[in-house]
Amino acid sequence: MRYCLALDLKDDPALIAEYEGYHKKIRPEIEASIRESGITEMEIYRIGNRLFMIMETDETFSFEAKSAADAANPKVQEWEALMSTYQQTLPMAKPGEKWLLMDPLFKM
Repeated sequence: MRYCLALDLKDDPALIAEYEGYHKKIRPEIEASIRESGITEMEIYRIGNRLFMIMETDETFSFEAKSAADAANPKVQEWEALMSTYQQTLPMAKPGEKWLLMDPLFKM
């Protein structure tokens, strides 16, 4: 299954550069948690301060299970806290939401 999500970064060139630096090679334990959840591929793109994520998953993946595993993993919580210093939610996000799932509109 493919999922596409969006999130904004704080509109500060220095912070954006730092954020990109962290994603040139993510921490091994973070990559492991992503793969263990059933995410087989993940890409993040940026334009300005807007991020776009594409996730390819296998049949074992669920957002609920990933969220529960992340909440129980201190290394993922540490990573998420660090990344939150660079991120800002989209205007339509509900409290506690970060990455928002996008609706598919067109496929050829």
